[in-house]
Amino acid sequence: MNIRIKRIDKSLPLPEYKTKGAAAFDVYARETMTIKPREVAYIPLNICLAFPPGTCVLLANRSSTHKLGITSINGIGIGDSDFCGDNDEYKFAALNYTDKEVTIERGTRIAQMLIMDYHTVTFEEVDGMKNNDRGGFGSTGLK
Repeated sequence: MNIRIKRIDKSLPLPEYKTKGAAAFDVYARETMTIKPREVAYIPLNICLAFPPGTCVLLANRSSTHKLGITSINGIGIGDSDFCGDNDEYKFAALNYTDKEVTIERGTRIAQMLIMDYHTVTFEEVDGMKNNDRGGFGSTGLK
């Protein structure tokens, strides 16, 4: 699949898949930012994307993002196909979960993105599910 991409700062690299088997591509911080303890900062990722209808992008931590003292405040971010204008730069909502300031340097790979298909559904409201109950969370046990 080909997608259109606009970099805000062309001196930073394009996003890239770091291994042959990588499902997601890494994205870079466009600016150096210092985040105060227990605060949230929106780190610009230097890219605007345009991808086909029926697809979306998931924005997630890299497996090493926590080593920087930050994590995504909203867990997973979802980018819709209509978030695709010249000023629709993706940002990483980073929570500094530490008790000290954390500085993220420009060019740091702080997140990853996965392009995937999705389905839009319609809802059919019913009064009962006509299925057996499983018993709630953890109903199958630990081992």
